[in-house]
Amino acid sequence: MNDEKPNIDVVKELIKNRASWHRQHVKRCQEADRYYRNENDILKRGVRGQDSGPLRSADNRIPRNFHGLLVNQKAAYMFAAPPLFDIGKEEVNKRIADVLGDYYPKICKDLCVNASNHECAWIHYWKDEGGNFCYGVVDSEQIIPIYCSDLDRALIAVLRTYKDIDFASGKEITIWEYWDNERCYSYYRTSSAISTAGLSEYNVFPGLSEDEATEKGNIFNHGWGEVPFVSFYNNNISTNDLVNIKPLVDAYDKVFTGFLNDLEDIQEVIFILTNYGGEDKKEFIDDLKKYKMIKLDDDGDDGSKTGVETLTISIPIEAREKFLEMTRKAIFEQGQGVDPDPQKFGNASGEALKYLYSLLELKAGLMETEFKLGFGRLVRAICKYLVAECGQIIQTWTRSAIRSDSELADICEKSVGVVSNKTILKNHPFVENADEEEKQLEKEKMKAAEETDEYRRAFQKQAEGDQGGEIDGEEE
Repeated sequence: MNDEKPNIDVVKELIKNRASWHRQHVKRCQEADRYYRNENDILKRGVRGQDSGPLRSADNRIPRNFHGLLVNQKAAYMFAAPPLFDIGKEEVNKRIADVLGDYYPKICKDLCVNASNHECAWIHYWKDEGGNFCYGVVDSEQIIPIYCSDLDRALIAVLRTYKDIDFASGKEITIWEYWDNERCYSYYRTSSAISTAGLSEYNVFPGLSEDEATEKGNIFNHGWGEVPFVSFYNNNISTNDLVNIKPLVDAYDKVFTGFLNDLEDIQEVIFILTNYGGEDKKEFIDDLKKYKMIKLDDDGDDGSKTGVETLTISIPIEAREKFLEMTRKAIFEQGQGVDPDPQKFGNASGEALKYLYSLLELKAGLMETEFKLGFGRLVRAICKYLVAECGQIIQTWTRSAIRSDSELADICEKSVGVVSNKTILKNHPFVENADEEEKQLEKEKMKAAEETDEYRRAFQKQAEGDQGGEIDGEEE
């Protein structure tokens, strides 16, 4: 890109073209976030309307957090042990791990949750004032990606929008940042709506040259040679995890809540009193609400008919139980997760456990394929920062699942001599880091060898001493 700043009209046009898509994207993100926090639609709508009748007074609203369970299940399954990277140079691998830092496992978990709710998660990397490599997860609602139209769909720019406070005026402003492969261009407007009206340059960056360092501008030269944002898509069709289960979750909430309301309403009995007429409709309604009682006149000629009847609700329990059972099963099938019902596990063998995790593994595999591309870009950016050559990157992913450790250990034992020791260590149930375990085994071997040498030397000295004694005896 040339040294001239892009025309602000170009940025405005990009915002206009992507505004409709971005609004819909934010709407889907916010909806998935609500369901992840167990704030389902049942809390807003309920089961019954305002005019539900005197027998339907209960209005409980009970959400079930199936979406949060499935997302957390996937995050724990894939990232309880975060991916490890190997570029073929042990020293560089260690430096990469140091740059990733202690927050790396949490960032992996956040990426998984964000991608599951927002269709795509994003990492932004930069250098701090000390020149250290930094990276962090960016809210997906802030990002509007711009891809090349070629088949490889390379990321050529990113529009990032977020809210901030203008300390000069104390007002809230909306900031728009345009990132390309060399620089960031910053703009702002006072309104929060996605619009280009009133968009102006936001002069917050130091000048590009030493002569201009004292002056503020809206251009920042990041110098990475590529757009410093990395995408992590949830799956191959860029959808969130809520879309497949939302209708089922809503249906489950309605039936479950309706069942609870009926149980509460059935405890209230309405009495029908014959030949105790009221004065007007207001008295009728007041008696019904206050006393759970209504008064009726006898239609007979002599008015001698009197009596008391009750009006209650009948509940089809078996039908509701069957529906809830079927819906729960469908939620875990559509959501591709593992139903934590203990009855489904029992004393299952290793193969049976694998079958229970088959749908979750399919979903995790789709995410792993997309995430490998993102982690590859991030590791190459770190290698560029470290000025280290980076060829092929081997990524080791570990699943965290209920499994039969005895069967896995037995398989590893039988695989000795068939596959490499490194492969056996990577798949052994007790080994978390194959490289560290390999080093520990080498230390133990060296220690055992030293102890053996000490024993041999001690035995040799003893043998030499015995031999010397015999020679001395013969000379005497």
